[in-house]
Amino acid sequence: MNGFAATLASQLTSALPATAPLIEAALKADPGLLNNCVSLTRQLERLVYEPFQAVMKGDLLEETIRKGPLVIVIDGLDECEDKQGVEEFIDHLLDFFQEHPRIPLRIFIASRVEQHIRERLEDDRVQLCNLDSHSPYDDIKKFLQVSFCTAAKRDRVIRAYIQEYGEWPIKPDMDMLTEQTGGSFLLASTIFKSTVQPATAEDPTTPMDRLPLALRMNGLDNLYAHTLVRSQHLPYFHEIISTIALLDSPLPIVGIADLLGIKIFEVVRVLLNLQALIYVPGTDDKGDVILFHKSLSDFLTTQSRSGCFYVPPSFHLHLAYLYFSNLFNDGDPQKHCRGSRFRSHAISFLDAHFRDFVDQIERFKVCHPPQRGKLPLHAFLCSVMSCLLFFDEFPPNTDRAVLVYVITECTKQLALAVEFPDPCVGLWLQHPILSYFIGNRSTIQFTKDTYEVLQRDLRRAFTAIHTKYPQLLNLSRLSSAGKNVDHEVIPVPQLLQKFEWRGIDTLRVLEWMVDRARHKWEMLKISSGPALELEILHCKVYPGEGLPWVVEDLLPRVRFNYYE
Repeated sequence: MNGFAATLASQLTSALPATAPLIEAALKADPGLLNNCVSLTRQLERLVYEPFQAVMKGDLLEETIRKGPLVIVIDGLDECEDKQGVEEFIDHLLDFFQEHPRIPLRIFIASRVEQHIRERLEDDRVQLCNLDSHSPYDDIKKFLQVSFCTAAKRDRVIRAYIQEYGEWPIKPDMDMLTEQTGGSFLLASTIFKSTVQPATAEDPTTPMDRLPLALRMNGLDNLYAHTLVRSQHLPYFHEIISTIALLDSPLPIVGIADLLGIKIFEVVRVLLNLQALIYVPGTDDKGDVILFHKSLSDFLTTQSRSGCFYVPPSFHLHLAYLYFSNLFNDGDPQKHCRGSRFRSHAISFLDAHFRDFVDQIERFKVCHPPQRGKLPLHAFLCSVMSCLLFFDEFPPNTDRAVLVYVITECTKQLALAVEFPDPCVGLWLQHPILSYFIGNRSTIQFTKDTYEVLQRDLRRAFTAIHTKYPQLLNLSRLSSAGKNVDHEVIPVPQLLQKFEWRGIDTLRVLEWMVDRARHKWEMLKISSGPALELEILHCKVYPGEGLPWVVEDLLPRVRFNYYE
């Protein structure tokens, strides 16, 4: 808050010249008053409050009472990094008005309500107004109308156009332009300035030429890059921007911080510089952080346009990992929501990278080594493969080798997960991850080599679970009694205790597949073990009112086909 009292004193002398000699006298009497070692409280008393009180008498007091109190506007108080100074200012301010309730002075503070500010402003002596509940569109439309009218008076080209063709911009264009701002005054101002700027050798177009581009939100790449660079140097900038750009459902500031595992203030300081492009709620825990316009998302996700700000679709896999890890936080009331978002981002990753799926997964493993105390990466990758294998359909032109990779990688990561020395693995094996199914059909060529790879890793997984979590093996295993292995088709819900999917269920389904393949070859009496077609069928089922938890005839079914 260095220089804050001096700034207010300067503004006070402009509004009330009679205070100038009083402020000068205070500085002469106390030459060190503006030193940083002097408290803000003392500076405000000597340079602002006392001079104001001294001149408020006689005719000036009567005039002020008649016209209304003098208002000091303080904008962006939350952007002041000196939190202790802000707290001192507010505390002293409230004490001053407590002692002088009838003084014709008001302080108008425009600010995000951060915790250190909120704690002091939640006071009966303060009148709070939440602007989040106010729609700014009418104000923005008025601003644009006045701005374009003023531009027409100053620009001969615009005036000549209006004289020949009439109103510009026409009402439908003005309405669309207002809507395109997304409620951002800063974006409205920027669009207006870029539309009416004078022609140059580099850009000889007229405002009338530029308006259609503004309506389509084209030509704003320079604006986006110029704004984003303001926070580019800050820690976690790319993670925060990528998260906001790709989230399937927006989050408040505290939600973004929790998801990324960083401090709330680290999110806030990145966003404050970007308020022309991104809606930043007034409080950390209420209201979602959103992009004002989809064109910013298009910019960020198009590498040729965004350059160093590019947000790759592979970041969906990172978001899936974050949501998956947070599934196992104790007392998390959003577990079901996080599970669905884990799945949503895993599928978005597949949709974007089904052609280079294997390469992307291998890169992800290199960049995210397993860490103790955090749910192992192996458990996440196993769950991703299970999700894609049993719950969703790969694109029809997906390489068969990718499907084989998914099922073998699923089994490999299962074994690595349960062998990993971390207590979090037990939670993963027992914790519901997904609670409903949707998809169509996947077909995988199941060869003898695939069978042997799966069998080897399943033995490793079973041994580790038997040693560390034997109680989980008390659940019925499909292959143990042999009754289900005789079935041509097995409804997956027979594997589940509830209409939910856990880590242990992956083991049970894969065990049945391996035993069923062996049984199929024995039944066919073909010793060479020819390739089988592993077919995973799906029916679309959505949870709803009255839907039973166990639906044995509607959900994923697994079967093997043999074609001579």
